[in-house]
Amino acid sequence: MPRALELAASQPWLMLPDALENLLTIADRMGDPVALATRRGERLEDTRTVTVRNGVAVIPVTGPIFRYANMFTEISGATSTQVLGTDIQRALDDPKVRSIVLNIDSPGGVASGINELAEMIFAGRERKRIVAYIGGIGASAAYWIASAAHEIVIDEASLAGSIGVVVEAVVESDAANGRKRYQIVSSNAPNKRPDLATEEGRAKIGETVNALGEVFVGKVARNLGTEAAKVPAMGDFGGLRVGAAAVESGLAHRLGSLESLITELAKPAITVPRKNTMTTVHTTAELRTALAAGTDPNTIEIAQAQQPDLGAVRAEGATAERERIKGINALASKGFEKEIEAAIDAGTTVEATALQLFKAAQDRGISLSAIKSDAQGVTATTPSGDGKQGERQAAVSAIVAGASRR
Repeated sequence: MPRALELAASQPWLMLPDALENLLTIADRMGDPVALATRRGERLEDTRTVTVRNGVAVIPVTGPIFRYANMFTEISGATSTQVLGTDIQRALDDPKVRSIVLNIDSPGGVASGINELAEMIFAGRERKRIVAYIGGIGASAAYWIASAAHEIVIDEASLAGSIGVVVEAVVESDAANGRKRYQIVSSNAPNKRPDLATEEGRAKIGETVNALGEVFVGKVARNLGTEAAKVPAMGDFGGLRVGAAAVESGLAHRLGSLESLITELAKPAITVPRKNTMTTVHTTAELRTALAAGTDPNTIEIAQAQQPDLGAVRAEGATAERERIKGINALASKGFEKEIEAAIDAGTTVEATALQLFKAAQDRGISLSAIKSDAQGVTATTPSGDGKQGERQAAVSAIVAGASRR
């Protein structure tokens, strides 16, 4: 058996049967130079080529998928998770790229490396919008990759699904050439080379396939935001669903075309005005402190002075004015009507009016004793000063006290 065929047949595949059979056929013919040249000319167009249109990076995921890029991938028209990972990372890092489209047309591929690539895509959703477009077929490993994107858009005539794992076993017959193949395995590793010709050997390989299948289903469930138990039925238990049926079952989110998807993603993003956190200051000291702390002056606002309650202010003023007029009227004595009227009109306080009356009384020859007598026995406070200043204070006190008594 050629070495390439042995390698191809010895590992798990996430791939459609027909595509896998074709791949094994290519592997079986790799020793023929004519076959190499023939297959090399059938490479899929734009394989491993990333294009950017209006900020949208289109990354083709076409043909069988392998872990590493080599001559085998070239011959089979395949791609590799190694190349895809590099291209996706480049698109994520490029500031000119706003969103990414995974243009998928693949029957699947080898299981190795698929989970790593899908995890990269899933994590990349935090940085940019990633949409998987299935135009043709997105099966098995290719569907695992698609499920990791934000959204799956499928053409109405395309296929999606084949969620499962397979090992293609090739058992060599000795009848053709009389040769026998012997393998001796260490006694502590009897399962290292299970005999696929026996039920026990196939069961042992089945355990590995089932374990990998559980990982496959679990990751698809997480990526799609659904329960793992629902995934097999969604995918028709390893089958394929076409277009609208894939959307109805939950394998895809909506129908669409590649061109309409690129146009949609290329639309200018809606820019949300940036909301700056404002710093409110009430005093000059607070303003200086904010500036000293490095606060952007454009984000500083001066608090407006609290507006007084005009109604309360008016009521308080009216009460005070009534008390003032009442107090001045209480000072009134015969012969001092003009002084009282002038004090009310001028807004003079009760104390100031009393002082004015005292001066007027002096000008008219009225003594302090007469003013005290007019206070009708009210004891005046002892003046704190001597001379005219003390006498003036005593007179004012007497007048005010007398007015209060009246």
